Amino acid sequence: MKVLPVLAMLIFGGLMYVLDKFLPFGEFDFFGRQRLYKFLLILAFLVILFGIFQFARAKTTTNPIDLSRTSKLVTNGIYKYTRNPMYLGMLLILLAFGLKLGNAFNTLLAAGFVYYMNHFQIKKEEEALLKLFGKEYSMYCKATRRWF
Repeated sequence: MKVLPVLAMLIFGGLMYVLDKFLPFGEFDFFGRQRLYKFLLILAFLVILFGIFQFARAKTTTNPIDLSRTSKLVTNGIYKYTRNPMYLGMLLILLAFGLKLGNAFNTLLAAGFVYYMNHFQIKKEEEALLKLFGKEYSMYCKATRRWF
């Protein structure tokens, strides 16, 4: 967990931009594409803000690198529906960016972001939170999905 999730999102976003500029096919457009990407972007920021707000309200850290500073398991609000609203918001940002660029192959990179986050970030966080909160966290994982 050496790479901040925001940096991972920016790297995948950069790859999406490069793919769009250099791949000679895969371009698409449809009625409402501009509105849809703007809607996804607004939704993404709301999801992230709700997640941060819930952590601030619980007076616990949002730092995914140093989980030893986690003081409380947050399971209410948006965390009732997703265990990772900030990561979900980042995925929505990438999907919105992919819509803005208009290249269908960018969805593969968004899926790559999910794979990366699941295997190199979220699994390690889940292991650390299980050690910190034990059965309470295990029951939360059974009741609430990882993404949505």
